[in-house]
Amino acid sequence: MPERTEAVNRLCAKGVVAVVRAPGSEALLHVARALLDGGVDCIEITMTTPNATRVIRDCRKEFAEAALIGVGSVLNETMAVDAVEAGAQFLVSPVFKPEIVGVAHMNELPAIPGALTPTEVLLASDAGAELVKVFPGEAVGPKYLKALRAPMPHLKLTPTGGVDLNTAASWIAAGAATLGVGSALVTKKALAEKDYGEITRLAGEFVRIVAEAREASRP
Repeated sequence: MPERTEAVNRLCAKGVVAVVRAPGSEALLHVARALLDGGVDCIEITMTTPNATRVIRDCRKEFAEAALIGVGSVLNETMAVDAVEAGAQFLVSPVFKPEIVGVAHMNELPAIPGALTPTEVLLASDAGAELVKVFPGEAVGPKYLKALRAPMPHLKLTPTGGVDLNTAASWIAAGAATLGVGSALVTKKALAEKDYGEITRLAGEFVRIVAEAREASRP
């Protein structure tokens, strides 16, 4: 199985991708361990994190194959190249730019561009994006995702924004392939108090809710 396909399968397996903005390298290593302990093994480190490329390198070295480490908030080709050089295993953007998809695929990595309108979502998918990030998810909600997939059931969508413990099951029922979960998982309070046990607890809750929602959605 091609490396890119394996990565996509892994991104969708648990149905949860943690979107992490941490104050620095040490904190992020603790967060990543906490997420892994809770069953979330796909972690997106945003380029808005201080010293992001160094943090990515540290995480790749620390966790090897235990976690799939990607990079988010990629806004242009230069940032995409920097992320790849740092060891990113998938690239996520809040926008759709074909050149970012191109950098990902040239390096046999999944591309997850952001889009919102039906036209944007289809253009991103047609450009070869393995998953399309519906962003900002809180602006539209699960019903919008279901409506998008009605005429385009082939789309593999990952809502980001507006995904929490109360909405996760609805997003899965609406057809989400996986969920991008940020502050509802790695909370500001847990980060500030270094309460990594709380992050582990929340990770386990998200994994459980997604698994139950998938089971409930089966014909």
